[in-house]
Amino acid sequence: MKTKVLRKVLLTLVYTTLTIALGGCAGEKAGESASQITIGIPQDIEDSLDPHKAVAAGTEEILFNLYDGLVNPDSEGNLVDALAQSHEISQDGKLYTFTLRENVKFHDGSTLTADDVKYSLDRCADTSSGDPLVAAFSAIEDVRIADERTVEVALKEPDMEFLPYLTVAIIPRANGTPESVPIGTGPYKFVSRAPQENFIMERFDDYWGEPAGIEKVTLKVIANTDAIVTSLNGGAIDMFVRITQTQSEQLSDNFNVLEGTMNLVQAMYLNNAVRPFDDIRVRQALCYAIDPQGIMDLNANGKGTQVGSSMFPAFGKYYMEELNDLYETDIAKAKELLVQAGYPDGFTFTLKVPSNYQQHVDCAQIMAEQLKAIGVTADIQLIEWESWISDVYTDRNYEATVVGLDASSLTAASLLRRFTSTASNNFVNYSSQAYDEAFQKALSSVDDAEKTQYYKECERILAEDAVNVYIQDLPCFVALDKKYTGYTFYPLYVQNFAKLSLAGQGE
Repeated sequence: MKTKVLRKVLLTLVYTTLTIALGGCAGEKAGESASQITIGIPQDIEDSLDPHKAVAAGTEEILFNLYDGLVNPDSEGNLVDALAQSHEISQDGKLYTFTLRENVKFHDGSTLTADDVKYSLDRCADTSSGDPLVAAFSAIEDVRIADERTVEVALKEPDMEFLPYLTVAIIPRANGTPESVPIGTGPYKFVSRAPQENFIMERFDDYWGEPAGIEKVTLKVIANTDAIVTSLNGGAIDMFVRITQTQSEQLSDNFNVLEGTMNLVQAMYLNNAVRPFDDIRVRQALCYAIDPQGIMDLNANGKGTQVGSSMFPAFGKYYMEELNDLYETDIAKAKELLVQAGYPDGFTFTLKVPSNYQQHVDCAQIMAEQLKAIGVTADIQLIEWESWISDVYTDRNYEATVVGLDASSLTAASLLRRFTSTASNNFVNYSSQAYDEAFQKALSSVDDAEKTQYYKECERILAEDAVNVYIQDLPCFVALDKKYTGYTFYPLYVQNFAKLSLAGQGE
């Protein structure tokens, strides 16, 4: 017994001596090991790790943590200087000048240069293989290096609203494989990815800005929506963004449920180039048959905000609440339009929905029930997210789908550009000369009131042409283990994991 006691005393002395000699490192290491979080995500990154080629909103919101632009959005919707220390916009709106921060580091240890900035912007504007990687960059005439810390972006036409597009990621020219080895300047750096399993990031200690609060972030793919609550309550994940109202009510007391908005336009998006949706009367009939408020009541106890066109409320002056009343539910009117279109007995169509987004699946199921009142049958086909990207978004091989579309930047143009007839991401195949002209007038106007007027005209055209069956900007419920704090909602579709921290940290 005495031997055991003596051994315990000696071990304690050795541990204490080591702790003092190493300046408390043993305690710090223990603390650091706890500075990690596992976050559930509904799909793997399948399109590209290249920030200039990624198209899925779920991919872009993750890459937000790895990259910076010349400017970045903050949680209030303002654009703040990021890799640029400062910027100036000429009075005519044609020249944007950026002064770069000094000694900004990429994740590989190299230093940001004006050449990296020019390379990134030129790459996004390049049309040698067709459309530019960033559609709005077709407006760029030239990117010039004035000196080692100054970059000028010259536009072909005046545009006082071009700054939000310069949130685009700046990457090092030397990285020849950004699609598999992402290297940015963001608060987190890429560590590893196991396809269909996880995506791991670590805090970048040489970050130029405020350091991330959590050292390690593991994003765990949970494509089966039925497994979300089990994974949360069982401790497999600590956080999941965009759970449903029903799922939030099934969580244990270990979680806080935070509520915000998704900043999406959820709708039944229609392929305007295929029968029967190439007939405006059919599309209008569907609009009259659907009750958005009924959908919100059943899905989220009435939470959410109805939208009548491709604009959500966070855009303030552009959002047109009056369009919500354009198609008040009218079953008789809907049936009459179907008769006029040659479908007196209704019709059947396939509604493809990504299976990993329960909010869209639930919405599709309610819409299918509502459409039965006018003799229309929606055969819901649940497909994996990768299939949705390839079949619906890229190949446009579909009749209708239910998803939510986001704004890739803090501009009305980013929501509305996709419906111009020549847009590469116009997956609904809509074509209207009147719409194209209104959108172009909005882009070229330097008068804010006039620009707003033309954007609203675009919204009205989309609604009157019943291009899609518009539903809502969804409520956003975030499940976060009470061990963590700091989750911040943004007025666009991003996730800033750097804001998270251990509860009580720094207090």
